[in-house]
Parts: sequence; C-alpha cells; structure tokens
Amino acid sequence: MVDVDVAGGADGADGKGAGRGSGAGRAGKEGGAGGTGDRVSWDDGLIARRAGERAAVKDEQPGGGEGREEDEDTLPPLGGSYGGPLRSRLDALHELVGLSRTRVETEALAEAGRVLDEAAARQRLSSRHTVIAIAGATGSGKSTLFNALAGVPVSETGLRRPTTSAPIALSWSDGAAGLLDRLAVPGRLRRRPLAGGAADTELQGLVLIDLPDHDSAVTAHRDQVDRVLGLVDAVIWVVDPEKYADAALHERYLRPLAGHAEVTFVVLNQIDRLGTEAADLVLDDLRRLLDEDGVALGEHGEPGATVLSVSALTGEGVPELRELVARFVQERTAPERRLAADVDAAAARLRPVYVADGRSGLDERAREAFTDRLAVAVGAQAAGEAAERVWRRGAIRACGTPWLRLYRRYERMRAHGSTDPRLASPVEEELTARQRVEQAVRIVADEASRGLPVPWAQAVREAAERGAEGLPEALDELTVTMGDPAARPPRPAWWPAAVLAQVVMTLLQLFGALWLVGQIVGVVPPGLLPPVLVMLGGIVGGPLVEWACEGAVKGPARRYGQEAERRLREAAAACGRARVLDPVAAELMRYREVREQYATVVGARPPARVVGGGRPGTARFGATRFGATRAGVRGR
Repeated sequence: MVDVDVAGGADGADGKGAGRGSGAGRAGKEGGAGGTGDRVSWDDGLIARRAGERAAVKDEQPGGGEGREEDEDTLPPLGGSYGGPLRSRLDALHELVGLSRTRVETEALAEAGRVLDEAAARQRLSSRHTVIAIAGATGSGKSTLFNALAGVPVSETGLRRPTTSAPIALSWSDGAAGLLDRLAVPGRLRRRPLAGGAADTELQGLVLIDLPDHDSAVTAHRDQVDRVLGLVDAVIWVVDPEKYADAALHERYLRPLAGHAEVTFVVLNQIDRLGTEAADLVLDDLRRLLDEDGVALGEHGEPGATVLSVSALTGEGVPELRELVARFVQERTAPERRLAADVDAAAARLRPVYVADGRSGLDERAREAFTDRLAVAVGAQAAGEAAERVWRRGAIRACGTPWLRLYRRYERMRAHGSTDPRLASPVEEELTARQRVEQAVRIVADEASRGLPVPWAQAVREAAERGAEGLPEALDELTVTMGDPAARPPRPAWWPAAVLAQVVMTLLQLFGALWLVGQIVGVVPPGLLPPVLVMLGGIVGGPLVEWACEGAVKGPARRYGQEAERRLREAAAACGRARVLDPVAAELMRYREVREQYATVVGARPPARVVGGGRPGTARFGATRFGATRAGVRGR
C-alpha cells in the first residue's frame, strides 16, 4: 500500500493491530485484548512450481474474538469471500512473493506480504460491516461531524487541542468486535448510537472511527492515525476553510493514497463560516488540489473520491453525507475495493522489479554465437583442418611413388634440422582457451540479462558465472576423451587398388631398367625400344597414379575434416549448453513465470459503482456542481 508511515505505526497502541508482513510475506501475530491472533507464512515451495492445494483454515473460536494460531506452513484461503478478479489477483500476488523470494530483496516484497496478511486478516472478520475512519487536522471539526452522523454526542469536542487522544468506535450493529480488536480500539471507547429510526436502519453494518488529529503535536496520536488508516475500509477526510490546502495533509496522506480514491470521502466542514459564493470557491479550489494530487474525483458517474461541503455545527449538508455513507455501506464492496487499491499500490511499487525495458532473453542468434565462441576456444576448426591435412597426407603417402616419398622425406628432415628463423613456428598471440571461454560466457550473460530488471539480471549473470567456473576444464577433458581425429585417419576402400597400381608402375620401371642392363651385359638380345618403353611407362604412370589419387582424396578429406570439426563443435556446444545456457534459460523461464503472475496482479480492475453518482443536494453542498478536473486522472 502506498500510505506513508503506516508501517511505522504497525506496533502502536499497546502492541495491538494486525500483524505486519515481514520481508518475505510472513504475517506477524495479531494481538490485542480479546483479539484474534493468526500467523501466516508463505510456502517457499513455489520457487520451482506452484505448491499444492492450500490447507483450509479452521473456524475461529467463539467468544471475545480470541483465536487460535494456525500452523506456520498453512495459508488461509484468500478468495473465500472476495470476488473472482480480486481472488485471482491475490493468488497471483501470493505466488509472486513465493517465486521471487530468493531473487528479490526482502524490502521490495515487504509491502506485498503485508497486503496478503491484511487480506487474510480482513477476510476472517465480518464481511457485513464496513469500517470508515473520520480523519482530519486539529480544529477541523471531525469530532463534531462524528457526533452529527451519530445523532448523539459520542466524541468529546472542545477548544482544547488535541481533543481526541485515542480512536473512538461507533458501531450500528453487532458482530464488529473482531474488527475493533484488529483496530486495537479499547472496550471503553466502543459506543453504540441511540435508536434513530429509519436512518439508523440504513446505517446497519457501519463502524465509524473517530481518529486523533493527524497533525497532532503528540507523536503517539499520529502513529495511531497511520496505523488505523492502514486497516480501515474507507476514510472520510474532514478539512476546514483554513487548512484544506495544508501541505502535510496532501503530501503525507492524500497524494500517497491517490489510488484509494474510490474509498475516500473529502468533506469541507465549517461552511457556515463562509458565504455561499465563498464556499463554492473554496470547494472548487479543493477539487483542484485533489486533482493535482492525482486523486480521481467521482464526477459525471465515474468512480473516484466523493467531495462535498457540510457544516457539522449547523447540520447543513449532514443529511446528504449521511445518505451517501449509508448507500456506500449497503453496497458492502468497500473492503474489496480498499484491498484492490492496496494490491494496485503494491504492484506499482513492484513494477521496477518485474517489468523489463524491452525484449528479454536469448534468441537463436545469441545461442549460435555462444556455440561459435566455444568452438573456437576448443579449436574445432583447427582440429578439422588438421584432420583433413592428415587424411590427404596419408592418402598421398600411401599412393605416391617411392622416389617422390624419399624426396619429400629428405626435404622434411632438412627443414626440421634447419636453424633458419623464417622456418620457425609462429608465436601464438591469440587469447588462451580459458580466456576465450570466459569471454564467451560473459557475452552471453550480458545478452541474456539485457533489459531485465536488476534482480533478475543479476540472477542470470550469477547462473552464467556458476556454470563458467568449471567449463574450461570440462572442455579440456572433452577434447581428451574424444581423442585426436587426425591420429588415425580412415582408409578408403580404393587405397589398395591405388597402392597396387603404384607397385606395378614401380615394377615396370625396375623391369625396364634390368632389361636394359641385361642388353648391355649381353645376357638379353639387343633391342633398345622395348625396355625403354616399359621403363618410361612406369616412370610416367607412377606420378599419374599419384596425381589421380590426390584429386580423388580432396572431397573425402574435406568431409572427414568437416565431420571432425562438427563432432568437436557439437560436444563443446552440449557442454556449454548444460553448464551455462540451461541455467540461464531456467532463470529466464522463472522470470517469465513471475512476469505472468505480475501481469495477473496488475490485471484490469472492473469499474466500480459510483457511490455518489446522481446524489441529490444543492450546489452549496457540492452534490451536483463540480470543479474543473483533468479528464482521465485516476491515480492508479
């Protein structure tokens, strides 16, 4: 709720009153003489998924309003007597608190927990009664108005300030003891009006509270006002022609409670001190100030605060106010409307925690970029190129001529034994694998948390950092487990045929050479052309076979290298997904869940019936004429 300093007065007045919710939404025990005491805790099992069915709350013990403590792990049903939309919003707020407890700071959830506590506490009490507080500044005549509405002098009036030092309750019907216990109104200050005929019949269910002055010099009085204003169903603010523009009233109460306009009455008292024209001008100026405060005014059939002028001393305008209050009480919607406004206020405070600035999460492009960076870190591309080179080298070595193989071996030995600096291996100047992995994790965490509210962005970064702690070691182990794809390249089926062809070419060369030697020695009949042709066929055929094999291995070698790169890349991607992307996705999913719950909490409020719509009266009492008001101001 947005009322200021209300939490500070939670424990005022003999430690009584409703229990305030802790940061996690744990309700305190409601105390007070003869009062009800209930303790509620919100189940943390909602962090994963929704908890099971909520346990039903046992009936209250009869007599004196005394109650039993509930089990700390049970939650009273929030929607038993509330309307459908409000029940859904309260359930969503309850789950929102549970889902967010480990991510959002305790202070941010404290107000939401307090609203849930108050909702549960108010539901357990009488739904046939409407509690309305009369509040005002010193000398505004609120006690006189209280007596005028009661028809008998109940609250003490006089020139001594402050006159009212403790809340005084006036109940028109039985069954309000629990409500008064919750407000910590002592039994000696509880009154019943005298029989007043049909007018009193219309006020059946009304519980009227006369509060101390909100600007009293006594701090305890102000604390009582703040405490009670956080618990009542509606409030009648009484102002006078001298203090209606008081900054303390507008800045401390009316402006923070602008969202509660539908359960607010603003009464300009003591108009008997003004002329008719002056009263109208002051009333118009009061409406202007309320409009600047963001308080929606119930004009032209729209929901909002009721503003009118009366004279409690002379009774002028009191019957109209009494009639409006009677209609307001008979509708019996004030508790729900007050609670709906409290939910609105709590949702407004939580908005920075749950509403992202834009589109959030990881798209496919970000995931692929993360996979590419991990692939570079483990050297997937380099491993594939090495596998391709080794495959081609092995094929050429197996299918090449012996003379070329001997020459290449000689060249390799000379190159390895040389001290020429130009032939030395280049120094690696790029980032190490660990640095590459850390950079990849940092980039994906920044992209995933971009636009998220601060708590959820921090949770996403922490999840990514936890996964990155052992990721480099896991990738190193992965590469060792998979082995070097270039260590044992496969041998295609056509290699033996190529090797056999190369052997034949070599044998032809040797046979031709031996044939020539035999002719020279005289062992073989002379004939130069046949051995030369045989030897030339072997000499030319060997390189041709090697070149043909070299052309034939390009495609398979490339595919082998690509397959080796793909396997290493997929293995690195699976490791990164399990350690980083999945935890980040879980946090993003959690945020989407709480975002959906928050959307339900904020859900559109159904238009409430206007209590003062078409109210009778004269312009002097503010019943039919209205001041200038900005269109559309609602203070929601």
